This record gives sequence, structure tokens and C-alpha cells, in this order.
Amino acid sequence: MKNLLLLSNSRMPTTGYLEHAIDAIRETLGDAKNVVLIPYASVTIAWDSTAKNVRNALESLGIQITAIHHFKDPAAALRECDAVMVSGGNTFNLLHHLRRKELIVPLRNEILKGKPYIGWSAGSGICAPTIRTTNDMPIIDPSGMDALGVIDFQLNAHYSNAVPEGWMGETRDQRLAEFCALNPTVPVFGLPEGDWLRVRGDEITLHGPFDGKWFRGGVEPEVVHAEWLLNL
Repeated sequence: MKNLLLLSNSRMPTTGYLEHAIDAIRETLGDAKNVVLIPYASVTIAWDSTAKNVRNALESLGIQITAIHHFKDPAAALRECDAVMVSGGNTFNLLHHLRRKELIVPLRNEILKGKPYIGWSAGSGICAPTIRTTNDMPIIDPSGMDALGVIDFQLNAHYSNAVPEGWMGETRDQRLAEFCALNPTVPVFGLPEGDWLRVRGDEITLHGPFDGKWFRGGVEPEVVHAEWLLNL
């Protein structure tokens, strides 16, 4: 049974790194102790620094976190660990390294077996069928947009339709409407900062203080409230 925690973001304005979701992280991990962290989305921050930040944030959980680039056989590390975490950053860079190291299939297999998976930002977006609804700039060619596909819809993390004063560009809703116009059979879920999706088997629930939003081709966006099941 799939066991995923997909966070929109890693921090809130008034809390520390991952602090807002610490209880959800603890619940998802269960008895897991040995965790492999995939920090490939980090670009301007060294991967070891990302790993240190995650360890410090989750120190109270009593888990051992090892970044995947320290293993000689990363695929074996994914098979042998108790849980996997994938941090945020640039989704294109994350997918590039996963593909270059041939880890997409091994990671997908472990998720489908039920191994706990916790991702935030890019680490959540990579779980969709593709990364085509990320907010990130395509700073590197990942040799294809196909991602893990362990959820059956596209994800837009950090979702907000806020319009700054004087803004003349497209809003997020307009951008996602463009995607749906060209991909009418592919739904997209807008996941606001501070929220997360909890995936247990085929059941997916929205948690957090804010409403999420479904985008589908040919229909108006649909608001989803906290604690609601996501129905495709």
C-alpha cells in the first residue's frame, strides 16, 4: 500500500525548516529509522548542506538520514533503507539526476511496495506523471518530462493565485488553465504552501490550513477543503 507525504513547501514564515509538518512526518515514517535523502533538487546549496539542514530539522525523530550521493550503489540504498525523503529545489535538476543515475524505476518500485516516501516542493512534484506543472525554470534538460507517476494527476506545489500590485503577467490559475486546455484529460491539483497530501494506498487526503484547488479541462476550478478526500 502506497505511503506518501507530499508537502507543498519546507517552511512557513513563522516556523523553522519542516517544523509545520513534523507530526505528519512522524506519522508517515512510523517505525522507520534508516532514511535515504535525495537532495538532487538543490542547485546553489551543496547536497551535504541540504542533508545537514534536514537532519537538524528532524533530530527529535531519532532517525538516521544519509544522502544518496554517499552510497556506491544508490539503487541498492533505496532497496535497503526504511524510508525515502526527497527535498525541494529545482525539479528539472532533480529529474535530471534521477534519470542520469537510473533511479526512477528503482524509486518508483520502492514507493509502490509501500516504503514511506516524504517529499516537499520538487520532491512532491516528481511523484506526478510528469513535471510539466512545476513552477521551476528549466535550467537543465532532464531528457524528458516523465516522472515517477505514483499519483494519477499533475501537481502544482506552492500554489497561489495571488496577484501583486502592478502585475501584468499571467496568474497561476491562467497558467494552469493553459495546461488543461492542451491536456483536457489530465487533472492538476494546486497545493498551497502550508498544506500537504497524505497518500495511503489509493486514498489521498488534503491536510493543512488552506483550501486546495482542482483544475480540469473544460470546467471551472474546484475548491477542495482540508480533510477532504481528493476525488479524480
